[in-house]
Amino acid sequence: MIEFKDVQKYYGDYHALRGITATIKAGEFFSLLGPSGCGKTTLLRTIAGFEGISSGAVLIDGKSMAEVPPNLRPTNMVFQSYAIFPHLTVEQNVGFGLRKDPRSVAEKQKAVDEALGMVGLKGYGKRAAHALSGGQRQRVALARALILKPKVLLLDEPLSALDKKIREQMQMELIKLQREVGITFVLVTHDQEEALVMSDRIAVMFEGEIAQLADPETLYRKPANRKVAEFIGTMNFLPASIVSEDTGKITVDAEGFGRIEINATQVSKANPGDGPSVGFRPETLTLLFDGQTASDRESTATVSEVVYYGDMTYYDVKLAGSDTPLRLSMRNTPGRPVLDIGAPTRVAWSAGAMVLFR
Repeated sequence: MIEFKDVQKYYGDYHALRGITATIKAGEFFSLLGPSGCGKTTLLRTIAGFEGISSGAVLIDGKSMAEVPPNLRPTNMVFQSYAIFPHLTVEQNVGFGLRKDPRSVAEKQKAVDEALGMVGLKGYGKRAAHALSGGQRQRVALARALILKPKVLLLDEPLSALDKKIREQMQMELIKLQREVGITFVLVTHDQEEALVMSDRIAVMFEGEIAQLADPETLYRKPANRKVAEFIGTMNFLPASIVSEDTGKITVDAEGFGRIEINATQVSKANPGDGPSVGFRPETLTLLFDGQTASDRESTATVSEVVYYGDMTYYDVKLAGSDTPLRLSMRNTPGRPVLDIGAPTRVAWSAGAMVLFR
């Protein structure tokens, strides 16, 4: 549905987009993820036509957008601020884009009612826009964008102004809505969890470049480099030295873990200037309580920090022979104790969960 061909964008001497080449599939929920200033919103705006490009090409549905103004592109955008007109009713806001549509008043009203029903606001048409909650305003913005039936819906951090509970609810509703309408959604977000939850594929961006484009599980389990691993979720890192390399396997000596054999498919790039290290997610470590034995390997450790979240407890532990604190997560099942800071413990781990950065 969307194709970027070596897209470059300069603002004077500042190089905002650096050779972006990627495709977004028809009917896909696609996310542009990265820290502030990485170029994700600029890239989104090149799709909408709000930003020109310095060189390269942007194609939508096989057609170059080089000379196509924003109002003639098969796209619509939901802005971070929603841009709801406070002096209009809900149905007037939703139907705003139909003002020059040749359809009859009755047909336009039917389209407005259908759009409101699509976002769960049936019966809200006569309500004043200023009387809506944040979540309801977000739905009105969605309905206003969808009523024009674009091929691509662009979402510029549309959930950032919502509180946590409503935000999580709207994430689920956006996923369902995208599946129902079947059009391509492109989301800009700096929230890693939001991107992982909602997306079919994610492009992780740093400094105007795509560092990795993959499905959420691949990004999480097999990051292309340490920078992506550090940005997506939480990952522990331990210094390591390479002992030997054989076909398909690399043996390393990792601080606190000793010798580990790592599959060659679990190797990624280290940050420039860094030495080798092994990385692993908090959920791949497990505390062993009295009477429990490790299914693979175990190490002794001391608890250095405890953070209780209700359903989960996050521990920082230090392995024997290492001063590097490691984060691990444990689900709070009935009868499972929460350890205190300073408590000695045992940590179970598996070499299969390790990623080597070199």
